[in-house]
Amino acid sequence: MYGSLRRARRLNRSATLGAISALGALLLAGCSSSGSDDDDSIPAKPGQRPKSVAPFWVNPDGKAARQVATYGKAGKNADARLVHKIAAQPVAEWIGVDDPEGEARGFTEAAAKADRAALLVLYNIPHRDCGSYSKGGASDGNAYRTWLDGVLKGIGNRETIVVLEPDALPHIEDKCTPQEFHEERYALLTEAVGKLKGLPHTKVYLDAGNPHWINDPGRMVEPLKRAGIDRADGFALNISNYQTTQENTKYGKRLSAMVGGKHFVIDTSRNGNGPAPGGDDAEKWCNPRGRALGTPPTVRTGDPQVDAYLWIKRPGESDGSCKGGPKAGAWWPDYALELARNAKK
Repeated sequence: MYGSLRRARRLNRSATLGAISALGALLLAGCSSSGSDDDDSIPAKPGQRPKSVAPFWVNPDGKAARQVATYGKAGKNADARLVHKIAAQPVAEWIGVDDPEGEARGFTEAAAKADRAALLVLYNIPHRDCGSYSKGGASDGNAYRTWLDGVLKGIGNRETIVVLEPDALPHIEDKCTPQEFHEERYALLTEAVGKLKGLPHTKVYLDAGNPHWINDPGRMVEPLKRAGIDRADGFALNISNYQTTQENTKYGKRLSAMVGGKHFVIDTSRNGNGPAPGGDDAEKWCNPRGRALGTPPTVRTGDPQVDAYLWIKRPGESDGSCKGGPKAGAWWPDYALELARNAKK
């Protein structure tokens, strides 16, 4: 129910590419096997999930889908089936710096053509990530406004869910972002919420951290209010983190009661095994080993205050150059395989 239908191709190793094409159209998918590479089934390109379960667009040419194809061509069919667990799900598209209008238009048009909503992340606030692994962002407020205007033009009247500026508010609250930048950040976020909500079919969620970062939800109330939570559709929790869905739900309900009953979404992309256990590692959040994919994206959360479980962080992309990982946001096949291999579903 939670996975898109997968096509399995049962072929002799000597089958030609023409035979693969012909038979692939005839065979319906079952659950992918976790067996050895002697199993010849190779997942087809992912399709869309049932709209009533997950009305978000699955990118058939995302990084995970390309990795599946690469493994298939190399005869690594077991690995292909594992990474297909990621490729088959709708994951967020993070809008880049160079062509915000073109990227936003491309993703939203593709989603609309598939009768689905696009899920976008805007992550370009000035002084981003306090100079850490994902440092960067727009050079100043005016550059950010120009970039945002491009995103707005690209989205237009198409159905879109926007997660606005991960870390921006928690980094104000934990004093990582210097005081001198706070007023500008609040102003930019308030403007962004207002402009995005001025579009006819766009929902907006402000990031509110996670229960092990800002552990008292009361501390997030003023930042959310100053950033425009009153106009937003709600807030997002656990972005790029590993805290359990249960803990996030409990935290979110407490925070919601303090900000007018706003709904929230939870990033379940990599929380299947919860956070990394114990230890003195100050960067437990950065590429921890032994983690797993969490609940696939869905609007069927069983809780009226939780609008959706989403895969906001793209599983298989690095958190940063720690624990042997590449730079933040870079595709890391080995980590993708580990997350998929440990998944409970």
